[in-house]
Amino acid sequence: MKRILILLALAVLSCKNEKKTTEVTVAPETVEKEFAYASFGDEISDEGVLSTSELMVKFDAMKEGDTIQVKTSGTIVDVCSKKGCWMKLDMGNDKTVRVTFKDYGFFVPLNASGEAIINGQAYVTETSVEELKHYAEDAGKSQEEIDAITEPEFSYAFIADGVLLKE
Repeated sequence: MKRILILLALAVLSCKNEKKTTEVTVAPETVEKEFAYASFGDEISDEGVLSTSELMVKFDAMKEGDTIQVKTSGTIVDVCSKKGCWMKLDMGNDKTVRVTFKDYGFFVPLNASGEAIINGQAYVTETSVEELKHYAEDAGKSQEEIDAITEPEFSYAFIADGVLLKE
């Protein structure tokens, strides 16, 4: 009986020390260049982005009241200094597009800079003097600069439902 218990104990111990090896086959990965983005609003991707020049061709064909659903990118040139509730993107040739955020559902950081990808509705509009002065106040402009605004402005605008900021 002692021998059976000893053999049983040795069998259990040898099973515990036995190492199992599992062979794992890993498929080769395709390495793609990826950028890290901070995402705001709806989740969007960086695929299918129109260049600024392509968007400007579309803007030039529009009249006030027209809208198009589009995804584009641009360099941030200005951000609302109070809460990040709008930003301006450079469209080239001394033109900018004012970007607001759908239903004020999200904002961008006050220090946002660099490249941004935006998705949403592009449109053209005439901005009133009162609204231009409000935007100037939000941007932290001096009272002298605000008082210099005396005429409405025809502008390019965008209501973004999603924004990616390159980190």
